Amino acid sequence: MLRFAFALMGIASFGMLALNAGGQKCGSDAQSTIATDRPQFTSSSIVVPCGSLQFENGFLVTGNGGQQTTDLPETSVRFGILRKTELRLGVPNYFYNYDTGSGFTNGFGDVSVGFKQQLGPTPGNFNLSLIPMVSLPSGANLISSHGYDPTVQLPWSRGLSKNWTVAGMFSVSWPTQSGRRNRTGQASMYFDRQLTAPWDAYVEYSGSFPERGGPQNFINSGMAYKVSSHQQLDFHAVFGLSAATPDYQIGLGYSFRLQVIHGK
Repeated sequence: MLRFAFALMGIASFGMLALNAGGQKCGSDAQSTIATDRPQFTSSSIVVPCGSLQFENGFLVTGNGGQQTTDLPETSVRFGILRKTELRLGVPNYFYNYDTGSGFTNGFGDVSVGFKQQLGPTPGNFNLSLIPMVSLPSGANLISSHGYDPTVQLPWSRGLSKNWTVAGMFSVSWPTQSGRRNRTGQASMYFDRQLTAPWDAYVEYSGSFPERGGPQNFINSGMAYKVSSHQQLDFHAVFGLSAATPDYQIGLGYSFRLQVIHGK
């Protein structure tokens, strides 16, 4: 877990240096409504406000072939350092009954670090962001990839009306599997409907296409409830559509945002 501790200290130090170097006055967007990456496969195309610290948490039950795996806390930490820039830390998940392919084990996965840069303004009122990140081999021996695995994501979104939003993401990753890189492309798209002021519902398609191994196609649907402008509860259910996917996933989550820097 030393790599996780170093990653946490590094991302915090870099964030403070960026705030000071940029002379950024934070807090002007502190009252905006929380926008989370979860529970979709698609990451949010919006950065957290400058000076805000956002925690997205949850747990997931995955069922496949009569076996179940549980992982938690699924924590993602997002820290806004500029008006259109955030730092990101993926806290290692703990897996119970993790399927290694040759048996089952328990332990932590790998940590990941990265940043999000919101792009634009763009034509057509699209929100667009670039998210480079890398996972570090900090996890348990039978769960870690034992590699430094990069991923680049390009999430986008656009409001269709007062209550409807369409969003999606293109990404490519290079996970280490059996000591070799397995370049994987991914695409996703979802439609979100605001039912009432605090309630949203969505349906999403996501597909991953590795160089080695079969495609992984999913249908994902769920709901989110805004407890307040800075807190969210979510529920989602995922079903595999191809042979290489798990049968199902069911997850619950809680996310919140704090304004830790109010201006200078």
